[in-house]
Amino acid sequence: MQDYLEANKGRFLEELLELLRIPSVSADSKFKGDVRQAAEYVRESLAKAGADVAELHETAGHPIVYGEKIVDPGKPTVLIYGHYDVQPADPLELWTSPPFEPVIKDEKIYARGSADDKGQFFMHVKAFEAMMATNSLPCNVKFMIEGEEEVGSNNLGTFVSQNREKLKADVILISDTAMISNDTPSIDTGLRGLSYVEVEVTGPNRDLHSGVYGGAVANPINTLAKMIASLHDENGHITIPNFYDDVVELSAEEREMLESAPFNLEEYKADLAIDDVQGEAGFTTRERASIRPTLDCNGIWGGYIGEGAKTVLPSKAYAKISMRLVPNQDWNKITDLFAAHFQSIAPKSVKVTVTPHHGGQPYLTPLESAAYKAAEAALTESFGKKPVPTRGGGSIPIVALFEKELGLKTVLMGFGLDSDSIHSPNEHYGLFNFYKGIETIPLFFKHFTALS
Repeated sequence: MQDYLEANKGRFLEELLELLRIPSVSADSKFKGDVRQAAEYVRESLAKAGADVAELHETAGHPIVYGEKIVDPGKPTVLIYGHYDVQPADPLELWTSPPFEPVIKDEKIYARGSADDKGQFFMHVKAFEAMMATNSLPCNVKFMIEGEEEVGSNNLGTFVSQNREKLKADVILISDTAMISNDTPSIDTGLRGLSYVEVEVTGPNRDLHSGVYGGAVANPINTLAKMIASLHDENGHITIPNFYDDVVELSAEEREMLESAPFNLEEYKADLAIDDVQGEAGFTTRERASIRPTLDCNGIWGGYIGEGAKTVLPSKAYAKISMRLVPNQDWNKITDLFAAHFQSIAPKSVKVTVTPHHGGQPYLTPLESAAYKAAEAALTESFGKKPVPTRGGGSIPIVALFEKELGLKTVLMGFGLDSDSIHSPNEHYGLFNFYKGIETIPLFFKHFTALS
């Protein structure tokens, strides 16, 4: 196996770079053809790697790639999930190289999607190829690679519910998360849920001259800014009534275990070029970013934002707001609570509309499961040290869906780093991480087959 990986690592990288050149931005309809091209590339890659089935399944949105190799129906089956769609590359001017023209600098691949999630799911395709080429695939494997994760996986639920038999497996394995560092492997044992909404604040029925009407008519931008600012108190607590009702508080022992993982606050601040951190009182930086719910404004706009000046009092202002949720918060309930509260705090001088976009439930992986123990053993064998259990701050909404629809637990064996700048300009993924993932994934298959 190791000889095959070493002999083909250059080709593996070139094939990933080819995939990264495809601008598969699911959020923007002008890239629809590119998204399909990426799906077809993934399908072809699975077929070449040795899948007996490699096909596209059409949805109301972008296609889902499905592949499988059944070596023995009596053996366990691992279902690999990933996504080939990527975030928009904006703002383009902050990239040091074009986002869809991957370059390698300082042993890192710079390109949109390099870490999230093309580089990570493609490790599984190449690991599968290596196991097939060396006749060492110990159990069955299925692939489900979608093209709408970055826009909420709206059509994946329908596909899953309509294909339960096709997707029948013993565990779901996902690489779309990060580990602590290249020296300290870790496994995310949980994910936060998500509620994502857009708000619209409307004042007068048209844009107005700010000299003629300013001071007498509500400015929707000013009003919206005040409303958003009121969503947190001086201690960093979210002020929406009943927001924390269902939050599961960790025990002192659980909090101590999470804090045992290596973390350097000064390095954290230096990496972000900030002088200090902030957040909910009574919790550490790591806890704020993993086990506590959050509310953030992701974008805000309105009025005139072009070059030069235009003294306008705008008719409308907008914002996009996301809330990261923890067990046992329900994203539908939280969305309703937000909408009711946001409308209730609006002054009579404006009208407010709240439009839900998408969301998903939080998730926890049981540490006593065979799948978790297999991931732990694989990383221990690969890195030479036992991985640290951690809680991820991000969201993969479909993980909870998989458990509901398929009755399957998920193992989150990611190889990215928090410093990979996913969703940001200059996203990158380390060559070490890419190759280490390909090396480690077959070890998971070996240990999971033995433990099942």
